[in-house]
Amino acid sequence: MKALSIRQPWAWLILNAGKDVENRDWKTSLRGPVLLHASKTMTHADYEACVIFCMGIADKICFDAGLGFPSFEELQSQMGGIVGQVEITDCVDQSASAWFCGEHGLVLANPKPLPFKPCRGMLKFFEVKL
Repeated sequence: MKALSIRQPWAWLILNAGKDVENRDWKTSLRGPVLLHASKTMTHADYEACVIFCMGIADKICFDAGLGFPSFEELQSQMGGIVGQVEITDCVDQSASAWFCGEHGLVLANPKPLPFKPCRGMLKFFEVKL
């Protein structure tokens, strides 16, 4: 199955807080289910920038769902492996989604968290044997 590596906390936001667009600087024609791989790296600066970006977007979603934004330390246990599955429904150059801010956006649906499974990641899409 194809997988896509995404840094934390962005992967957590896709699976738990309604992040429905993954921004990329490249297009894809791939549609359908893909595994989400949480990359092995996340700096404190990456984490803090994400928290600032999410203020007003994810705060309400997390509050309504009874979720708290995970701490840096909590996310460290969810890095370097498969963390979930999502469906890619489109690849767009524009979107009304508050999450869209890139050249291209992978439109995501049906997020499903999965038990963490250590796995080496790669750039772009890569094959994972289940």
